[in-house]
Amino acid sequence: MVDDLYPFEGHYFERNGLRLHYLDEGEGDPVVMVHGNPTWSFYYRNVVLALRNTHRCIVPDHIGCGRSDKPDDSRYEYRLQSRIDDLEALLEYLDIRSRITFIVHDWGGIIGMGYMTKYPDRIKKIVVLNTSAFHLPSTKRFPLALWLGRNTHLGGFLIRRFNAFARVAAMVCCKRHPMPTVVKRRFIEPYDSWNNRIATHRFVQDIPLKEGDPSYDLVTEIQEGLTKLGDRPMLICWGERDFVFSVHFRDEWIRRFPNAVVHTYKDAGHYVLEDVKEIIDHVKAFL
Repeated sequence: MVDDLYPFEGHYFERNGLRLHYLDEGEGDPVVMVHGNPTWSFYYRNVVLALRNTHRCIVPDHIGCGRSDKPDDSRYEYRLQSRIDDLEALLEYLDIRSRITFIVHDWGGIIGMGYMTKYPDRIKKIVVLNTSAFHLPSTKRFPLALWLGRNTHLGGFLIRRFNAFARVAAMVCCKRHPMPTVVKRRFIEPYDSWNNRIATHRFVQDIPLKEGDPSYDLVTEIQEGLTKLGDRPMLICWGERDFVFSVHFRDEWIRRFPNAVVHTYKDAGHYVLEDVKEIIDHVKAFL
């Protein structure tokens, strides 16, 4: 559906029998925008509108998210490695192999960095928005709400039966500007049934906290590979009222990338692009 809020004609890339939806807007150096959980390409709609006259904007929906297919576990392994492999396959299919700027948010940070640390010579610039590409900082406690969704049948039931993860996020992840109802509906609309909420649940279950967790070693590898990108220009825009990706994560980014340009907002939440409209101006200037 194309409308004023999401005025884009989508495209589909088929991989392993599954359709991955993505936006491909504009021409010029590529800007790849990687979303997290429980969002989809809709999160980047205003960035695409602002950049497509000067850049080629590529915005995938992860499998299970947005307008991509939402298979069950028999057809897709909902793990971090699968996400990175999907992203790489899409960029190869689109012949995007140089001068890439990444914009990453939430799970998009570790997914995007999984690609960037593998192909550092392809990366031009990086924009970081309330995300991570390393293990939980020692100063940060794992939030109870995520623990319930990750580890308990009750948490999983609430996510799958009532769409609790996406609904609550739409309510609490904007602090400066509460999300309008029409926008809330668009954020949660892809997750409209038990089956279609599989990715929002599996993302939470895949959070690696200790050795032995399925994606733990991969996060360690990506974390150690961040030094390959130390000389790339980086812009960090951070909402400080984020109960998951708190300032502990922001400070770790700054420690690892001390030359980054940083804009931090005391009254903004996790959906920082929704809360702080001027971030788009910072991104345009940075590019």
